[in-house]
Amino acid sequence: MSEKNGIETLQPYLFFDGRCEEAIEFYKKTVGAQVDMLMHFKDSPEPPNAECGPVPGDKVMHANLRIGNATVLVSDGQCQGKPSFHGFSLSVTTSNEADAEKLFGALSTGGQVQMPLTKTFFSPRFGMLADKFGVSWMIYVAPKT
Repeated sequence: MSEKNGIETLQPYLFFDGRCEEAIEFYKKTVGAQVDMLMHFKDSPEPPNAECGPVPGDKVMHANLRIGNATVLVSDGQCQGKPSFHGFSLSVTTSNEADAEKLFGALSTGGQVQMPLTKTFFSPRFGMLADKFGVSWMIYVAPKT
């Protein structure tokens, strides 16, 4: 733990508002996500929080996904059916162009390409997309030094 600020790790936490199980399966297939932990609302020993309203018990209360050497936390949240992912992107670095092409193609299925994967002045391949859930991704190949 850092003596300066006490922060041990920083992890993104994505709320899929009722589509979390679908998102988990999609990320398992596209980016090789591994589920380290998954808990449904019905598994909670605590009663539901009245401020959050009723949430179906079969929805995901919390899950940890391991993608590469990073952890992404996910949930169905309040299951209002309105996921919103604005103001950030998940950035993935691959070691080669073939992996970048494969990953970009898989993640963009059903989504929207914002910048096609192409050669740039800073990378042999870089591209941006929003996947079918609206999560923004940047795919980057580290240049050879």
